[in-house]
Amino acid sequence: MAYTIEQYEALKAAIAAGTQSVSYGDKTVSYRSMDDMEKILRRMEADLFPERVPDARHYETCY
Repeated sequence: MAYTIEQYEALKAAIAAGTQSVSYGDKTVSYRSMDDMEKILRRMEADLFPERVPDARHYETCY
């Protein structure tokens, strides 16, 4: 699914406010939990800002 910056910003604001409903444009989405909201936020970030998502292939294991 393609997310918009408007959706991303609305979700971030809702999480910061502690609410579980997000409105953007003419739509409102209600989430079951903050955990669900944070999962969706991470998906949005991966979709909108792929350069910010760490790539596990670039990490070395240190012991």
